[in-house]
Amino acid sequence: MEVVKVILTVLEVIASVLLVAVVLVQSGKESGLSGAIAGNSDSYMNKSKLGGLDKKLASATKWIALAWVVLTLVLSLI
Repeated sequence: MEVVKVILTVLEVIASVLLVAVVLVQSGKESGLSGAIAGNSDSYMNKSKLGGLDKKLASATKWIALAWVVLTLVLSLI
């Protein structure tokens, strides 16, 4: 039983690191005050190029977060 717990703990640590990395790589939804001062550089070409990557990162975030929650629940029951 201890081997299973160690394996699940290692998987949870990997999922945690991946989740943090994927969230940090995502671009912000709003440019905020810096975008208002410096000007908005979002054009149609930039949005279309980043749209695919942002969608993939958002999907990866959801799946990694789901795996993290499941691993956490399973570890709490062991």
